[in-house]
Amino acid sequence: MEFKSLKNIESSFRQIRFFAMVFVILCAIIVCYALWYSYSFAEAQRQKIYVLDGGKSLLLALSQDLSQNRPVEARDHVKRFHELFFTLSPDKDAIESNIQRALFLVDKSAFAYYKDLTEKGYYNRIISGNINQTIAVDSVVCNFDHYPYQVAAYARQMIIRESNITERSLVSRCILINSVRSDNNPHGFIMENFEVVENRDLRITDR
Repeated sequence: MEFKSLKNIESSFRQIRFFAMVFVILCAIIVCYALWYSYSFAEAQRQKIYVLDGGKSLLLALSQDLSQNRPVEARDHVKRFHELFFTLSPDKDAIESNIQRALFLVDKSAFAYYKDLTEKGYYNRIISGNINQTIAVDSVVCNFDHYPYQVAAYARQMIIRESNITERSLVSRCILINSVRSDNNPHGFIMENFEVVENRDLRITDR
């Protein structure tokens, strides 16, 4: 009987140790989960910006990592430059205004291209011939694997005269570097080494 009693006591101790270990493991799991959840919740709260609207209502805006939008901003930056630089009307003030706004987005390489066209009388012919020029950017290809970013833009120019419409292809290249954001340069890029690598007639349509 004494041996059986000792055996029961030993078995009870093993059960107690087993349940104690299970309890400790469960507590550790609960503590780890609580710590992980608390960290995740705190991190999510840091991604939120609370804005007071006129002292009356509280608006919630989710902050985003700026780097996620850089490819979109880069393409729009290049597209905007081309639209400003190559959209021309037979109005000297309008031309100079567009060119001035475009030059905020690029380095002196585009200014040299502008001066070359000016010296060749291109803008004077636009004005005297009552010509309108528009551009449609088909695609902007950016390589974000290496900095500075290599960019190629593919577009179509429409030169509208009284007698006909000339459609031209335009292919340009440049590199993009990061810059300071401002009202004149909202995307924070500067185009460098801008060059037109192709600008040829595709078709001429009578009006």
